[in-house]
Amino acid sequence: MSRPIVANIDLKALQNNLARVRQLAPASNVMSIVKADAYGHNLLTCCQALKDSDAFGLLDLADAISLRNAGFSQPICLLEGFFTADEIPAIASYKLEPVIHSSWQLDILQDMQDDLMLSVWLKVDTGMHRLGFATDEFRQAQTRLSEMKCIHKVTVMSHLASADERRRPTTAEQLQQFVKTTEDSGCARSLANSAAILAHPDCHYEWVRPGIMLYGSSPFSDTPAEDLDLSPVMSLQSEIISVKHLQQGDAVGYGGTWLCPEEMRVAVVACGYGDGYPRHAPAGTPVMVAGSLTTLIGRVSMDMVTVDLRGIDDADIGSPVELWGRGVSVDTVAEMSGTIAYELLCGVTARVKRQEITNG
Repeated sequence: MSRPIVANIDLKALQNNLARVRQLAPASNVMSIVKADAYGHNLLTCCQALKDSDAFGLLDLADAISLRNAGFSQPICLLEGFFTADEIPAIASYKLEPVIHSSWQLDILQDMQDDLMLSVWLKVDTGMHRLGFATDEFRQAQTRLSEMKCIHKVTVMSHLASADERRRPTTAEQLQQFVKTTEDSGCARSLANSAAILAHPDCHYEWVRPGIMLYGSSPFSDTPAEDLDLSPVMSLQSEIISVKHLQQGDAVGYGGTWLCPEEMRVAVVACGYGDGYPRHAPAGTPVMVAGSLTTLIGRVSMDMVTVDLRGIDDADIGSPVELWGRGVSVDTVAEMSGTIAYELLCGVTARVKRQEITNG
């Protein structure tokens, strides 16, 4: 028998979250962001469930080619563009659409043969100061692309730095820069990520780019996903593999940092930081055992966690445990661990089997 930990992937929830995007941005095309193996959920499985997306966005050329070979025909955007000139023949052959964010990429394209017919996404830096042409460089970059016979179509994009912090003025400032820089570009435009899809409809434009919301996590620290009508897609599940009957004062786990306050039962669960569960999750982090909420106790080990069984008298060897999912929000686990759900979902390791479920 294999180790009991598994990441259940609810494909119906994934499709419902895509439908929620369309409800929020009915006039926009949807580029589903599936980078990092679809945020740790399995690329091909998720793209099959998201097959009604108008486009996909990811990073790796090999992943994009695998989608083409699997029969996906919609646009596939390479979000960091190409890295060397050697990649461009494959990009053209598989009809992939690279992001153009720097002048060195324009220099490479300048020397490409005329018949490539590339569609590209021209990125402007509106204030995040990561990738993209400065606003005063944008027009020249667009002009250079327009003069290249190898370029078939240009879509304009930018990325929002703080759309998840609704009280900050940053998003309004970036939107103002985006409008000022691109309004007469003559190109379709894309600005909205998950947070902007939910909170900034003035950023929707012709294309929206949902990422974390597709997987049922909230981009906002002050609003749970269920309040946004989003459903969790991944449920990290395992089982109890040992039950200890401990006395008051007994120490639990590495360093003996947690002491039993009374005589109690403690469960050992087959899940640890070697599976992607956060090592820094503190005692008190919620866990669901046999349908009842309880908490972690002691430190997270590489392969195991220990859990408080007080009040869960029917829990025993083999009882199901949810580390995050429907009963325990991944956002809550992330917050208690001092990180974000993006990191937890993407960090589930390869030794954890992804198992598709379609019945919710």
